[in-house]
Amino acid sequence: QSWSRGMSYCLHSERHLDSGPIYVRENGKLHVVNQGAGGVQNVTPKARPFSLFSRSFSVELCMNREDDRARRQRTDHFIFTYTKEGNLRYSAKSLFSLVLGYISDSVDHIDSLIGFPEQIAEKLFSAAEARQKFTEPVTGLRALQKFTEAYGSLVLCSLCLRNRYLVISEKLEEIKSFRELTCLDLSCCKLGDEHELLEHLTKEALSSVKRLLLKDNSLSDAGLRRMTAPVRVLKKGLENLLVLDLSCNPKITDVGIGYLLSFKKLNCLDISGTGLKDVDAVIKRLQMKIGLVHSKVPLKEFDHSNCKTEGWAEQTVLQWEQAVMEAMKPQDNLRSRVAALHFYGKTHRIEEVVKCTLVEPETKASGNLQFYKENVQSCHLPLKKEVAGSHELQNSKKRALAEQERERTSKQKHLCLTVEDWDLLNTY
Repeated sequence: QSWSRGMSYCLHSERHLDSGPIYVRENGKLHVVNQGAGGVQNVTPKARPFSLFSRSFSVELCMNREDDRARRQRTDHFIFTYTKEGNLRYSAKSLFSLVLGYISDSVDHIDSLIGFPEQIAEKLFSAAEARQKFTEPVTGLRALQKFTEAYGSLVLCSLCLRNRYLVISEKLEEIKSFRELTCLDLSCCKLGDEHELLEHLTKEALSSVKRLLLKDNSLSDAGLRRMTAPVRVLKKGLENLLVLDLSCNPKITDVGIGYLLSFKKLNCLDISGTGLKDVDAVIKRLQMKIGLVHSKVPLKEFDHSNCKTEGWAEQTVLQWEQAVMEAMKPQDNLRSRVAALHFYGKTHRIEEVVKCTLVEPETKASGNLQFYKENVQSCHLPLKKEVAGSHELQNSKKRALAEQERERTSKQKHLCLTVEDWDLLNTY
């Protein structure tokens, strides 16, 4: 009893710790400790509701997020498909595809790709492009530069930015990173003489350009002087230019045409819609200096159908354009502001998209001023080609492509994989 009384006293001193009834067996009988009375009652226990936790007790369920992320990564290693019966089947991805995906996620951290096999580099570029790595502001430019430094024209050999002046303004540094372009279409972009991209045309990285279309770009004689200065002074820059379109630039005069005489390799020239004063004198000057003959019919080289974006980065340019178009969509929070401007009679400035038309009023006024060299058949064909002689042109194109392929393979700097190497890679 003394022990039970001591426990009752202890419990009575700590009444705030309510742990429920306490039972003590003594002399073969069960006793319950009554904390309120401070003693032991020799009565049968009464059933009363008992709470395991206090009212202020709360439980928070915590999950290991790192394990969840690792679980998701492990599921990415499988390909899930459905059978004809509707059953879910999965197969493990190859080690090559897993490594390719891992590298493409961190493609901007690659130090260099020079000497890397171009077949695998193309797959790596496609994987990074599918993840839209090249659309990111800073890391996208750094990743794109690694590919253009190593593979040049394979990344992009032809670039068409016709009527895409917003893409040029948003992705100027990315566009300047392209090297070894052979065709560049900047028609209807309203760049002007002082634009940074026109200055970039004179750099060594674009000395490979053979077809340049600068129609309707607000160019003047000053712009032509800057663009031709490296060729006239240093014999560098656009020295390999074959086709040049300067139509619909009314600020170009007879003085500006004189700067074009430094392009000795020029085969086709379009200066329709320019501000020439003495057209007959310009025609004679072009024929005497660089052998260009005035064409009586429109040439197919200037119908803006042959220049297209070609190369690994073709989809990348489309992603840039889609991002720009998404940014141009009107936002909901601006509609109320526009409505208020209309209510108070204020005009709202709306930037209209520049539309490029192939037939301009200036061109109709001055007539067709397209020139070609007589000894080059591919430049002076009219828009409506005749069926006769098409087989000869196809054969000549095939021979030219074969020669280009031999030159490319002889001057190739990248490592190419053989069929045996590919078979070995496919085993992993």
